[in-house]
Amino acid sequence: MPGFKAIALTALFGASLALSPIARTQTQQTTVPDAPAPQAAPPLTGDGPITPGKGAQGTPGAPNEPADGADSSSTNSSASKDAAPQQTPPVQPPPAKDDFQATAPALGAAGVTTFVQNVNFVEVPVIVKDSKGKQVAGLTYRDFKVFENNTREVLRTFSVDPTPLSVAFVIDQSLTSDVMNKVNESLGAIQGALTPYDEVAIFTYNNGPKEWTGFTGAEGGRVPAVLALAKATGSDEQVPINSGPLAGCNIRENGNCVDPNLQPGRSAGNGSFISIPKEIHTLNDAIFAAAKELSTRPKERLRIIYVISDGKEYGSKATLKEVIKFLQTNKIAVYATGVGASAVWGEGYVSRLHLPFTMYDNILFKYTYATGGDFDSERGVNGIEKSYAKIADEARNQYTLGYLSHESIYDGKYRQIDVHVDLPGLDVIAKKGYYPSAQDYK
Repeated sequence: MPGFKAIALTALFGASLALSPIARTQTQQTTVPDAPAPQAAPPLTGDGPITPGKGAQGTPGAPNEPADGADSSSTNSSASKDAAPQQTPPVQPPPAKDDFQATAPALGAAGVTTFVQNVNFVEVPVIVKDSKGKQVAGLTYRDFKVFENNTREVLRTFSVDPTPLSVAFVIDQSLTSDVMNKVNESLGAIQGALTPYDEVAIFTYNNGPKEWTGFTGAEGGRVPAVLALAKATGSDEQVPINSGPLAGCNIRENGNCVDPNLQPGRSAGNGSFISIPKEIHTLNDAIFAAAKELSTRPKERLRIIYVISDGKEYGSKATLKEVIKFLQTNKIAVYATGVGASAVWGEGYVSRLHLPFTMYDNILFKYTYATGGDFDSERGVNGIEKSYAKIADEARNQYTLGYLSHESIYDGKYRQIDVHVDLPGLDVIAKKGYYPSAQDYK
């Protein structure tokens, strides 16, 4: 039997040698198993193989396995030496968030600002000052809250880009001669407070407004020439004499005074009563004339009326309420430099009070308060010149907030605006309301 097995193996080995090379290759290939089918990669879960702050990690939920032929004990010991001790930070409660504004408004980019205004779009320029009267920079849209008719509005636009100005200067020529001289000396500093992108119109008033020039380039040669022509001598304060030897008329005609205003017993009064002639200060008419000219300027420009006056008003055809409504409808802000009696400490505040049957001693602050402007009181020439640059800088560098009103576009009633900044010690200056205009519905 052993001999038979040996003979059989020898026969098989010989038969395999007798096969051709091709046949031997086919025979060997039939024994190779098929390659595995491609499989989809499993989804990444957890922190992944590499996590910032943790280094290389193994499969989530499984310990790291060493490479083939590596000692697992040595690998774990080296990893434990290299791994830094991890400290769990203390858990702090998250700060309270204001979730009213879910998305950021369209921020104006420097040089390229594009706004798509809807028919109910409202734009509110805002000035923010600290306790020392200086402007506060660096605020974001998250710091502002805007309410219209006691309903908070979502901000759609927010910009801090400087805006070109359209300024209508209104100069009071009914000032006393000493105050008028100071104003005349300061007029040369007006042009220095503006830029080549601004435009200027000049108005004066005494007994009625007068327009000296329409809107022209702020850096042009016409502005100083017109300001030189607009200078006036002012008026002189005189004590009325109602009785006595000096009360009579030196020049008479047919037994009466040539000037009926000085006739004893008439408008000048006599020893039994006093009837002093009224002063004429047509401030309302002057601001209204400047506002009508400003209402034609493009909406992209900031419309400003800059008044240099003591704030007295008497003799105007337009009323304060009518002029303020026109200003709020046409998005015009009034800024002012108070001179004369309105700039005297103590007297400037008392002049804001109105006594019955007398003229208004100072109503400029009412215009600035209602339209979102600012009021500055100065007595000297240097202070008046600095106020031009100060107010122009405030008007140019403002926070501009925009929102879509929830009120109907067909309702022309007055809408109140309140702007709040949730930071202590800040003064927020913005217009108190507006009237919707049909010009905005184009």
